[in-house]
Amino acid sequence: MRLHLLAHAATAASRAARFPVDESLDAGGRRAAAEVELPVPEHLWCAPTARCRETAALVLPAPSIDGDAPAGPDPGAWAGRSPADLAAEDPAALQAWLTDPAAAPPDGESLATLVSRVGAWMDGLAGDDRALGLAVVDPPVIRAAIAHALGAGPAGVWRVDVAPLTLTVLTGRSGRWNLRSLGP
Repeated sequence: MRLHLLAHAATAASRAARFPVDESLDAGGRRAAAEVELPVPEHLWCAPTARCRETAALVLPAPSIDGDAPAGPDPGAWAGRSPADLAAEDPAALQAWLTDPAAAPPDGESLATLVSRVGAWMDGLAGDDRALGLAVVDPPVIRAAIAHALGAGPAGVWRVDVAPLTLTVLTGRSGRWNLRSLGP
């Protein structure tokens, strides 16, 4: 299977480097998404957030979504907050989250849980060797998918930068994934 992972277009939170809230794309994100050209996939999955659904609708004409792709990590009490604000308020909690994959924001999800959840979704995908699937997701989901594919574990999430509208291509199937490309 060729699994294409498309990061959603820009939002106000992504431009300000804040933990996400369920928000729509900003004007620049909508313009950029409307310019993306992708092949029509045989399977389309989309994360359940407004930013991912809107990106899918702008990138593909009349998208027919086969199901949900994994949502991004739950930021819990940190939703809408910037790392700078959190560093001033609770530097120990932010430092723990940045260095310990098992640490989570208050009422949120850890990177270890995210990688496990995304890996289970990837390994559960059914499709023939030539199937083309596209998932429109949050950037942390793409980082988790790459970490899973490369066997890098949760700490590998921090080693990958994913900007809005980054397209990542993975090939393979359950238990054997390869990174084919990562780019705009």
